[in-house]
Amino acid sequence: MTVQEKLLQADQHRISGQYDEAVALYQEVLGEDPSHFESHVGLGLVYGFTGLFDESIDLLKKAVELRPESPDAILNLGKTYTMLGMYEEARPALVRVLEIDPENLEATKQLHFLADFGF
Repeated sequence: MTVQEKLLQADQHRISGQYDEAVALYQEVLGEDPSHFESHVGLGLVYGFTGLFDESIDLLKKAVELRPESPDAILNLGKTYTMLGMYEEARPALVRVLEIDPENLEATKQLHFLADFGF
């Protein structure tokens, strides 16, 4: 199975809530290519869904490091910070998303949410 096929299967498992299967495939891809952007994002999301928050943040930060202009990676990091109540960390990430993609409705929505809490 190619890396792209593994990634596609991992994403399908993540979306359908089959987290163990998704983790195994993302980890397999990262074992082959430790700087595989999409696997960092996907695994970071799965870890966030399953309560491994420190690991989730680390993986999403690595994804942003790999592609600092990716609004989706930055948005996922910002949303994870927001979900964890880390509003001071979330705000700069969400602002950065809007600098890259001024039309990003999700980042705008998240920033409005933070503003309700004084951030």
